[in-house]
Amino acid sequence: MPKTYFPKVQKPIPFEGAESKDPLSFRFYNKHQLVGGKTMSDHLRFSVAYWHTLMSSGSDIFGGASFQREWRTAANPIDRAKETMDAAFELFGKLGIEYYCFHDRDIAPEGDTFAQSCRNLETMVAYAKQLQKATGVKLLWGTANLFSHAMYSQGAGTNPNAHIMATAAAQVKHALEATKELGGENYVFWGGREGYESLLNTDIKREQEQMARFLHMAVDYKKKIGFHGQFLIEPKPAEPMKHQYDSDAAATLYFLQSHDLLEHFKLNIEANHATLAGHTFEHELAVASAAGKLGSVDANRGDMLLGWDTDQFPTDIYSTTLAMLIILKQNGLGSGGLNFDAKVRRSSVDPTDLFYAHIGGMDMFAKALLISQRIIEDKSLSGFIEERYSSFKSGIGAKIMAGEVGLQDLEAWVLQNDAPVHQSARQEMLENLLNSYIVA
Repeated sequence: MPKTYFPKVQKPIPFEGAESKDPLSFRFYNKHQLVGGKTMSDHLRFSVAYWHTLMSSGSDIFGGASFQREWRTAANPIDRAKETMDAAFELFGKLGIEYYCFHDRDIAPEGDTFAQSCRNLETMVAYAKQLQKATGVKLLWGTANLFSHAMYSQGAGTNPNAHIMATAAAQVKHALEATKELGGENYVFWGGREGYESLLNTDIKREQEQMARFLHMAVDYKKKIGFHGQFLIEPKPAEPMKHQYDSDAAATLYFLQSHDLLEHFKLNIEANHATLAGHTFEHELAVASAAGKLGSVDANRGDMLLGWDTDQFPTDIYSTTLAMLIILKQNGLGSGGLNFDAKVRRSSVDPTDLFYAHIGGMDMFAKALLISQRIIEDKSLSGFIEERYSSFKSGIGAKIMAGEVGLQDLEAWVLQNDAPVHQSARQEMLENLLNSYIVA
């Protein structure tokens, strides 16, 4: 009989409805329920983040490990990795989550040499492939951990040492191959240390050119091996570096456009990174979506009273609703999904807490999906926005946007017409309207 790592969860988490009092049940996430012609699972495409969920020790910047995980006890590193993967797929199955994401060093232990690390990854990819086939769980995206090893302390693609940059490139090569082998639908570049701490030792232009070359090489190799997944970049403003080159969605889009990379990438937006950058989650989603480049989402939240990446599970219905409005407006995330890049708190030491955390996040996005679909169908917000900009549909507004008039023409038009009427933006009314849908 296979080993059970979550004995307190005896069966797959059921949907029991809004009145359920069972904390191990879904109140809103009914994966087969049709919403706007698609099932909830097709809309939301939930994914488990392997690193936080299976690999986290409960440590934080002020203290060491607080979790004792049964799947992390084997003495042999490969045995430990296989037991961790067994636990992962047990959790996926009991949650009913159909996707997962990983860094290469999450699923496979780092060896004494680069060659050994590659062999370890190949071993674990073969094991993951067996488990995926047996369960039907799929890989949403893979990536390379180019930030934990000491050699990456000054960056990977932007490192001033060409040998280290070459090593990072070789690691990406193997991570890309692993992602392709496992049918990954995306590949993410997360520049955890692609930035700088001091201008006294940094050539910004050179480092950005290095990063662009690094990404171009990845694009070339993607084509060479026939990987058809979407390339994603995940913006982050700081931590651990003080200034990161992909600090937010706008900066990342500018970088991609400046270096002839825009056609090859979309963005993976994380809620906590948005707030670290001084933005809201919905702002970053909207910026990426407006450019046609919102590809996937790391669903979490930060703590507004703490100034670091706390990676908490998303439980704010306002935030999730605003996010789903943007996602539905662009007709979904395509090959992307909602990846719970979140971890339980240091004091949540029972493995069952991993279920409570994911259930909460899944229910909040499911409820947000239902609310957002009603708002869109009623045209409650879209109708107001359409009317707000209606002066550009005809007359002088249409001529401005068609490029038919210049500054002199507009001066003449203004002199011939009465003063403009200042119209209310109705923010408070619209906030009340949103509340009416949420509390209904």
